[in-house]
Amino acid sequence: MTTVVKYIEPSGILDGTKATSFRQEISEQVDAGADIVVIDFQEVTFMDSSGLGALVLALKTVRAAGCQLVVCSINEQIRILFELTSMDRVFEIFPNREEFEKPTTEPNTNLQPQSKS
Repeated sequence: MTTVVKYIEPSGILDGTKATSFRQEISEQVDAGADIVVIDFQEVTFMDSSGLGALVLALKTVRAAGCQLVVCSINEQIRILFELTSMDRVFEIFPNREEFEKPTTEPNTNLQPQSKS
């Protein structure tokens, strides 16, 4: 069985003005048959508490559907936000898309947040 991976690439500022459309995009990917939804934050310059709240609600939606949500390419500001709210313990975080796509022989159950670049 093939695992269906869908990528979402938000950009700019992820705040309350974009939260609803961001969550909707994730829900659409789950509805389209994604097994894993990857949020690539490469182009996100800033995320506030509303953006984080949208991400947490999206995680609940994805998990309720029996799917997985992971994030990658977070910048320093988002990393600090995750650490301050302990969300770095909730989300599976990869340093970048390439690290996520690397084949593994065992599940990544104890990932550490990405280090400073």
